[in-house]
Amino acid sequence: MNISTLRIRVLILLMALTALLVACGGNDEPEAVEPTAVPPTAEPVAEEPTAEPAKPTAEPVAAEPTAEPAASGSAATLEEVKSAVIQIEAQGTFVDPEFGTQYNAAGRGSGFIIDPSGIAVTNNHVVTGAALIKVWVGGEDEPRNAKILGVSECSDLAIIDIDGGDFTYLEWYKDEISVGQDVYAAGFPLGDPEYTLTRGIVSKAATGGESDWSSVDNVIMHDATINPGNSGGALVTPDGKVLAINYAGNSDTNQYFSITYKEALPVIEKLLAGEDYTSIGVNGRAVLNQENGLSGIWVSSVKSGSPAAQAGVVGGDIVTSIEGLILATDGTMADYCDILRSHNYDDVLKIEVLRYATEEVLEGQLNGDKLEQKFSFAEELEEDVADTNGNTTATNNEYVSVTDDSGALQMSVPSSWGQIDGSAWVSDSGDVLGVSLRAAPNLDDFLSSWSTPGVIFNASSDLGTNTADILDLIEYSDSCTYDSRNEYSDELYTGQYDVWKECGDTGTTGLVLVVTPADDSFIALVMVQIVSDADLDALDTILSSFQVIVE
Repeated sequence: MNISTLRIRVLILLMALTALLVACGGNDEPEAVEPTAVPPTAEPVAEEPTAEPAKPTAEPVAAEPTAEPAASGSAATLEEVKSAVIQIEAQGTFVDPEFGTQYNAAGRGSGFIIDPSGIAVTNNHVVTGAALIKVWVGGEDEPRNAKILGVSECSDLAIIDIDGGDFTYLEWYKDEISVGQDVYAAGFPLGDPEYTLTRGIVSKAATGGESDWSSVDNVIMHDATINPGNSGGALVTPDGKVLAINYAGNSDTNQYFSITYKEALPVIEKLLAGEDYTSIGVNGRAVLNQENGLSGIWVSSVKSGSPAAQAGVVGGDIVTSIEGLILATDGTMADYCDILRSHNYDDVLKIEVLRYATEEVLEGQLNGDKLEQKFSFAEELEEDVADTNGNTTATNNEYVSVTDDSGALQMSVPSSWGQIDGSAWVSDSGDVLGVSLRAAPNLDDFLSSWSTPGVIFNASSDLGTNTADILDLIEYSDSCTYDSRNEYSDELYTGQYDVWKECGDTGTTGLVLVVTPADDSFIALVMVQIVSDADLDALDTILSSFQVIVE
């Protein structure tokens, strides 16, 4: 039975990805405190914890009066903060890379009320994608229902509306945050129904907030202990004012991170209006496997009705690119979020997805066309190449980017195709036709026989733009069997390609592609020899990466 190179490569990468995500908790980057909607690599948090909660580094502190009377209904002391802090349980179906689909999973986080009507703040990763949200206010015995008003996956913020009214709420701190300032972390860690308050100081008033699940500019570092379950809880001053929102921590180094009020308030204003902001509606995190080059945004769950949901993104997908830009190449959400900040929520954006469940590469649009399987030359030619050569073992190629001598041509080729020639495109009579780039394991063997794989990439502005005329000039009937001529298009080029089969004694397949850009400023010719099944992956990579760089 023949197995496509693309499918094998995807399977290998995903197996490596699983191992990577299982181990990701041990890296040096700040860890998500409670990735409830991105299920952790452990059983979902139960309502009653199976172990005693970790003790805070400092004993809960006594209430301290504020210097001025508090506004009506707002917390005025540390003791009163408890009445405005909430525990959140998000229930739903999430996809975990280790355990697969988890039905009716429940994870817990924290939050706090900012308006007496029941408007509350928490983290995006606590609630997005959940079917049901339960909230316990100030340690109440019975939960209340809540609904999501707006989310931002890049700022890791969400606004929810709790059933009921006349709640105690927290006011925002309004002064500058300084190093050494006393702070207190309020919340419900480890799924424990008991409220905790821990004390510390601000150790950095400004630090980097890029992570694998958010992209935040204004973050502080402090040492008030927070644990899984504290996500979305308030970091308050001695008089109960919110100066930041807890979202990450590294217990090994006693370093904890919170989103400052300056970062949060402009986002919250948009979310209060019922808008999602810097969001496509997913609960996800950046993944990167250096060894295999796989990167993207792992999707644990999707918000119904969001651009991601309308495009057909589902839990277990990996969003690998938006608008042609490969995502998470540095292991963070930075590029992903910068793209969203550069566009409006309802803009049409091209998206590419790797689907874990079916091992498919899909293309579509946010706010546009639904996802469908991306065309693959490897898939189209797989049966012919494998049947002819009897080789169904794919090579997991590593790729390098190569350019011609002029710097005008660029493409990615297998690193094993180590012989590169970037000299000009010259006719048989010695006339210079344009630029050229050739790559193969052995160029002499590639150019003189059908037994060695390789590629020739030529471009010229002097040969006209009729793709059929160029294809008609390339004739291999003395060595190959002509198969078909087909239309071709991608985001940069349109044209045609011919397929030649059973070439030479090795049964090699040859593909000849001729394309032009939208402005018809030049014509490009790409010729690839596919000797074995292992070269099919190289074919797709070459044809998705070749480009003419026009100054």
